[in-house]
Amino acid sequence: MIALIDTSSLLSLVRYYLPFDNQDRLLNYFKQKITVSEIIILDKVYDESKYVANGIIIDKLDFLKDKKHIVKTNDLLPDQKFFNQLENQFCYGTMKNKLNAPEFESEKNKFLNSADSKLILYCLQNRGMLSPPKMVIVTEETISNNDKKTFQKLPAICDILQIEHSTLPELITTFSDLNIAFL
Repeated sequence: MIALIDTSSLLSLVRYYLPFDNQDRLLNYFKQKITVSEIIILDKVYDESKYVANGIIIDKLDFLKDKKHIVKTNDLLPDQKFFNQLENQFCYGTMKNKLNAPEFESEKNKFLNSADSKLILYCLQNRGMLSPPKMVIVTEETISNNDKKTFQKLPAICDILQIEHSTLPELITTFSDLNIAFL
């Protein structure tokens, strides 16, 4: 399994899990999984992480500063089908209808340049290359619309595209070789 982890999950990891990781087992485990590309950090996620909560993610996961652990997304471009889904399935109709054409185009461009969009595009373009094809996006976002954004949240879009998604606790429980005890 390959896990693509978003900024919210990295923030949860450093805020709520690592403070109790007295022997750095969880930290070292994540570092090892990132090093062997079983957990993937995209450049857009890394960039977001530098500015979230005063850069706490990059401070705590300082090994991410080594750019060899970061996957570039410059070549991840949406196809026409993705554009159609973006305009018709991924957006909230009521929010879209409140915007004029240039405003919606601006919102669409912001979304296409976001970490969420790059996570989805990475999965779409790479999931067929795995044998067996198991790729999961790890996010702490919920499906519910509570932020008045134009586009749906990551889990909702994943459901539409049949991309597997999970939370950080669900990911951690899949690591059968992880031996941690928080005492």
